[in-house]
Amino acid sequence: MPELKTRIGLIGDYNPAAKAHQAIPHALALAGAANEIACEYEWLHTSTLPDDPSERLALFDGLWCVPASPYANTAGALAAIRFVRQSGRAFLGTCGGFQHALLEYAEAVWKVAKPLHAELDPDAVDPVIVPLTCSLVEQHGEIRFEPASRLAAIYGAPTAVEGYHCRYGLSSRYAERLASGPLQAAGRDAEGDVRAVELYGHPFFFATLYQPERSALTGRRHPLIEAFVVAASASARHNPLVRTARPRRTESHTAVDKPSA
Repeated sequence: MPELKTRIGLIGDYNPAAKAHQAIPHALALAGAANEIACEYEWLHTSTLPDDPSERLALFDGLWCVPASPYANTAGALAAIRFVRQSGRAFLGTCGGFQHALLEYAEAVWKVAKPLHAELDPDAVDPVIVPLTCSLVEQHGEIRFEPASRLAAIYGAPTAVEGYHCRYGLSSRYAERLASGPLQAAGRDAEGDVRAVELYGHPFFFATLYQPERSALTGRRHPLIEAFVVAASASARHNPLVRTARPRRTESHTAVDKPSA
């Protein structure tokens, strides 16, 4: 039996038609079983997140901002990401979670007055998140890890092939800011575009434009999700709320995915 329980909050609007949402419970279960961790999870619909979500999110040891944006409540998603970035809890953002992690950081740290997402503001003059030159809906591609990155150490390899389901990514103008400061590029595609970031000085803060959770659809564990669960379990050892109310489990359903950010 697993020796430790850890709680994961899934920030996003659950959609049984989204393949990523189908995959996430299985990805967490595979990661937990491999590391003798009982991994519990709860879907946190963004419409339920207040301006200050700290009290609610304090129940969790790790937060995963999941794909399938735009979210019902963008401000709530950003507030949740800010909480986890500042609290030191384990954070993983994939696809839409990658985009919103960058929006939150742009506003809070880069001091961009109004960081915009082109999907929500198609006429924006200088959006942080822009349409991809080539759509990556249901595409696979090689990720090349920065040699000294923590992400490269987690994978234990210089490259990996990952799956996408997205149409928006980081503007090249804002990507230049990753050359200095704690938030840094950790993985790029073959053209050099940023596909993963990590936050130095934080116990565990990673965001990827690709969807590593999809590996679970074929029964494979993923090293990044395993690392996330292990990091969350380390947080659980110090979380005084770990023995209080249990998160709700939401079962996934098999369905056809639709394009989403």
